[in-house]
Amino acid sequence: MSGRWRGLDAARGLAVVAMVVFHLIWDLAHFGYIDHAIPWSAPVKAFGHTIAFAFLFIAGVSLVLAHRDHMHWRAFWRRFGIVAGAAALVSLGTWLVFPSAFVFFGILHCIAAASLLSAVFLRAPWPVTLAAGALAFAAPHVLASPLFNAGWLQWLGLGTAEPFTQDWRPFFPWAGAMLLGVGAARLRLRAETGAAAPATPRPHAPGEKGLAFLGRHSLLIYLIHQPLLFGLFTALLAVAPPAPNATAFIAECERSCVAEGSRQSFCHSFCGCTAAEAGRGAALAGVTDQAARMKRMQDIAARCLSRQ
Repeated sequence: MSGRWRGLDAARGLAVVAMVVFHLIWDLAHFGYIDHAIPWSAPVKAFGHTIAFAFLFIAGVSLVLAHRDHMHWRAFWRRFGIVAGAAALVSLGTWLVFPSAFVFFGILHCIAAASLLSAVFLRAPWPVTLAAGALAFAAPHVLASPLFNAGWLQWLGLGTAEPFTQDWRPFFPWAGAMLLGVGAARLRLRAETGAAAPATPRPHAPGEKGLAFLGRHSLLIYLIHQPLLFGLFTALLAVAPPAPNATAFIAECERSCVAEGSRQSFCHSFCGCTAAEAGRGAALAGVTDQAARMKRMQDIAARCLSRQ
């Protein structure tokens, strides 16, 4: 295997490790072991966006290297079918577990769809491809319209309301990351044209073999890691449940909040804040009158609402 491919697999493997850590944070919050607001915090959200960008950018680079001499259409469609099929499995699995928030256009759906667009740019001049990637990132800011809020158009990412889903990587702007990968790879190959190949391959960097292994099996790891984590946390609940919290309250609060038309991210943060404030300092301790308890919860909710 060439050093270029080896390094690309290692980079993808590093993204796999980051993805597992990211989902572990979500699962810890989902099962009540950490604060429910943590996954929605700015650093964690930025972490998730960075991982998604890395996967799509690397997919663009891989596409160029796989078809650098000429287009291998049979291999292209085979890979497309595998990724699209895996995306369908994710949709089915999440629909069974989270029917009201299943994944209908997550990272795999975006990779499959963006591959179709990127194939068009494989022989385009690299500046054109980089410009197309930049335009894709700009599209949601200049083309957004309520018309795209319709269910069958939401996958484009040009609507004005974010859908309630467990993973959301709409075509715009995220297809732009793959186009940037295609453009960057084309630029790199052009710069290397005529350069002499190294006489001996470079030595492996520490940990590179392990990361490359993860990178070569990234799709399989993506499909199985969350079911494994959910199984582990379900078993952990039986032997080491988290400290008493307001998990049931938060879930019901979120459902009501979303049903009233608010954004899911807002509802999650607001309900988590309300539950945390109610538990901090035993705000309801000793309050047995239902009306008094309701009034105290309303006061807490009002304070949380003012912070959003």
